Amino acid sequence: MSTDYAYDEEGYLWPFFVFTLTTIITLPLTYMLINRSRDPAAQFTRVQTDFKHEHSQLVDSLRKTEKRKDRKLWLLLTVIAGWAVMGYMIYLINITEAPSQKLWNPYDILNIPESASEKVIKSTYKRLSLKFHPDKVKVDPSKNETIEDLNNRYVEISKAYQALTDEEVRNNYIQYGNPDGKQGYSINIGLPKVIVSDGNGKYVVLLYTLIFGVLLPYLVGSWWYGTLRRSKEGVLMESANRLFKEYKENIDESAVVEALSIGQEYEELFKGDKADTGLAKIESRILAEGELSPLAGGLSAKDKRKLEDLESGPRRKALALLWAYLGRVDLDDPALERAKYEVAPIAHALNKSFSATALAYMNTAPLLASYFTSQILIQAMPPKASPLLQLPYFTPKVIKAIEGDSRVHTSVQGFMDKPDATRRSLAVGKGLLTEQQYTEAVKVAKQLPYLRVAKAFFKVTGERFIIPSSLVTLVVKGRFVPPGSENVPKVNELDLEDIDPAEDDLDAILGRKTPKQIGKDEKGKPIYESAETDPITPPLVAAPYFARDHSPRWHVFLTDSKQGRVAVPPFTFAQFDKPVFEADGKTPTFAMQTLKAQFQAPPQAGHYTFVMHVVCDSYVGFDTKMEVTLIVEDADKAAAMRVEEEISEAEEDSIAGIMHAAKGGAPPAAKPKKKVEESDDEDDESGTEEEGDTTSDTNTDTEDES
Repeated sequence: MSTDYAYDEEGYLWPFFVFTLTTIITLPLTYMLINRSRDPAAQFTRVQTDFKHEHSQLVDSLRKTEKRKDRKLWLLLTVIAGWAVMGYMIYLINITEAPSQKLWNPYDILNIPESASEKVIKSTYKRLSLKFHPDKVKVDPSKNETIEDLNNRYVEISKAYQALTDEEVRNNYIQYGNPDGKQGYSINIGLPKVIVSDGNGKYVVLLYTLIFGVLLPYLVGSWWYGTLRRSKEGVLMESANRLFKEYKENIDESAVVEALSIGQEYEELFKGDKADTGLAKIESRILAEGELSPLAGGLSAKDKRKLEDLESGPRRKALALLWAYLGRVDLDDPALERAKYEVAPIAHALNKSFSATALAYMNTAPLLASYFTSQILIQAMPPKASPLLQLPYFTPKVIKAIEGDSRVHTSVQGFMDKPDATRRSLAVGKGLLTEQQYTEAVKVAKQLPYLRVAKAFFKVTGERFIIPSSLVTLVVKGRFVPPGSENVPKVNELDLEDIDPAEDDLDAILGRKTPKQIGKDEKGKPIYESAETDPITPPLVAAPYFARDHSPRWHVFLTDSKQGRVAVPPFTFAQFDKPVFEADGKTPTFAMQTLKAQFQAPPQAGHYTFVMHVVCDSYVGFDTKMEVTLIVEDADKAAAMRVEEEISEAEEDSIAGIMHAAKGGAPPAAKPKKKVEESDDEDDESGTEEEGDTTSDTNTDTEDES
């Protein structure tokens, strides 16, 4: 017995091999291409507005350019080539006939039925052996026969006769399917023989060397060193290191803006002569006299000195462009205008890295400064500017007419809380807003997602008391009430409660949604609705000057105002459990939203007062700052209180009730179950509750804590 290796001489197997190999490569690349081509912002709603500023087309083109960056040309060409090869292989598979391997059958060779008798077998063999005997057979040229074909035919006839008459040969045929006994087997290689023969083997070795020795290590190395080159926030590691050195405990928004100009990304953006081109013009524009601030770019005298102290180069130009962007300064140059809107998204990405640095130090002021910087970068506003600049068509002149000589800026909520007639008298007029512009601004304001916190408290799931080192949940209840909302319903007190799930409801404890039964089919089997739902997100940020689509996020964290430190790191929320707006995208639902953050309780019992911050990263003046108190009971005291309450609330048929009755007292009547649960919730929770319809009890001051 031997093993033979046969190559695909007929060209039948190798298309399967090539098709399989191409499919393994093409399908993942196709999935990657589709994901990169899909617009992530398409699943979000948008603030409905017709507002367009002078450079809206430029901002839109930059957004589209950023989306196209992920669509690599080489990836597209590779996918097209892969599908073309797969299609061609399918074509070859369909048109190429597979070689048929006929089983050796002595009855077919003798052309007799399997029910033939021994007499018929002998007579047939005798007739065929006389006809095909080598000494008597004659070659017929018309049939395209050779003497070898006829001799092989005679051998096959003899083997077939022996297989049907000879005992040993017959056993070989029955056991192995061949009269000669056990045969060797062959291995078919799905490649044409020409590839590895006739001196072509060296090219195959060269191809394998290029693929596995050069291309594969290059791709893996590029991916690996590419990941090492950037931080998890997506910025260059060199930029993250530079930002780390710029960190200061007393840093404010203006200083953060200056620090963000140090990124290495600007060196790649302003290569060569680009670093100095137009710099003098930019600085002359931003250092000109402003309407609401001394300088047009919104800089302070300190910021001006810092800018002038920098050496000419990418950093100075980036910082000047950032101030021009924040001050909405017109540069009257297409190239400079494009660069102005390009630096803002880069600065926003760098600000994420700075936030991570500030969080590592756990100081309150730098962390708040980074969040406030995110707001002004997205809204294109100078630090400490009026929040009204977020509304369309609102210029410094309009804001000055509204605020007058007041040193305290008017928030969007404060402006929209005024009667419509008052708002119009302040904002509409000659040199101010037209009626159409005012209507558009009000329409946008009524779509901004302002989260009004109604209640915040602490609890431990399944427990009535909070004991040291337990896992505490901070529960924040609030509603999205856009500025200027009318007919806001009162807060339902039941919506402010947070009922613990049943102990055996594992899905609810783990936060998994379970399908609900909605009916039965014809056979009586229950029908369940899908538990999978699309994420509920607020509309994309109304940021007409920011050259990126951005989904707003809310950061919830606790600070110690006495020490100026972060007590509980931020929990970030971008999705919610209930819709923010109705299907029309404009009508608010006023649904109560629940935000939860878990952390470990302090190791000692006592009353702990924190300042809770709810900071939106996208809108100025939409933040909440309030005090909350965490009551931590001593473990032994909590256990004693729990036993005492159980005895005092004993029912008549309980052991405690019987013992109480034996002492001469009647056991108290059992309270309704619903009321007991409500009282339990009140005992469980420690925190601060506010009126749901007003914001008078909520301190929305976002100044640095002292």
